[in-house]
Amino acid sequence: MSDLLQVAKLAGVSRATAARAFSSPELVREETRNRVLAASEQLSFRPNHIARQLRTQSSRTLGVLLPSLSNPVFAEQLQAMEVAAQQSGYALLIATSDYQTQREADIIENMLRQRVDGLVLTVADADSSPLLASLRQEAVPVVLVHNAPQKIALPSVCVDNREAVRQATDRLLSLGHRRIGMIAGPVMQSDRALLRYQGYCDAMKNAGLEPASMLEMPSHTRSDFQTLQPALQGEQALTALLCTNDLLAISVMGELLRAGYQVPQQISIIGFDGIDIGRLVYPSLTSVVQPLQAMGTTAIAHLLALIAGERPEPMLPLLTQLRLGESIAPPPVFLC
Repeated sequence: MSDLLQVAKLAGVSRATAARAFSSPELVREETRNRVLAASEQLSFRPNHIARQLRTQSSRTLGVLLPSLSNPVFAEQLQAMEVAAQQSGYALLIATSDYQTQREADIIENMLRQRVDGLVLTVADADSSPLLASLRQEAVPVVLVHNAPQKIALPSVCVDNREAVRQATDRLLSLGHRRIGMIAGPVMQSDRALLRYQGYCDAMKNAGLEPASMLEMPSHTRSDFQTLQPALQGEQALTALLCTNDLLAISVMGELLRAGYQVPQQISIIGFDGIDIGRLVYPSLTSVVQPLQAMGTTAIAHLLALIAGERPEPMLPLLTQLRLGESIAPPPVFLC
């Protein structure tokens, strides 16, 4: 069985340099690091990470908690985080909570027991989370993604959800829509949904219109036509819908089309996230695009700075943009 000294000799470097190529690859020149990795592969050498953890008191592992991986918004963000972490010599320990606060607490407790060096978290509701309050007593650095807590002082990588939806609602208003509604999953499971609804209310009130009550679906990513149908009937039938995420918007479009409604001729729809599948459906989805890769890389960079003992500057909300698709149009003339 080969050892580190054999790898160093084959790569033409010192044992210390070979060790550093595994423990702190960012400190080793790329050419040298590649020689060490090639030598280790040739000799079938694997570094003993457990022994290194005991020696350095560092696991070189970051814990990542996400609500779900069934929504591409989190998968795309995770992919960017994994690349950024790997480039700095860290691995990710990943778990999903399904928006359940007790699962969040259980998962984080398990990660802390495994001595992760830092945590990147997306929780259901940051300001009401007892988990985040307790983590402030721990020595492990924490960075939030998507959450924007108002009461808990933790660094957060996010967009301005409220302003983004205000602008999306303004777009519908500029097309002539006046009866606009908003659809979300279980509202109390997502502080982002509440902020987005507030942005919708801001735009409606600024236009002198009364905001409609939130249409709450039993799932974050699947619509229920029976819940939606009453809002589409009568003199105050909605002509446009904002959805708190793209998967929900795509589900709503499918339900409407199966029920005989035309999108966007009868009902316009806007989603939120900007996932790629929104471009592929027909009609293509108009969506508020979040910079998901930038969110992932920024979160890892900020967390690594905290681990290194630095005090990075507070993060400003990242910018969104409205990606226009075929799912919005002026309201039907007879409903104006």
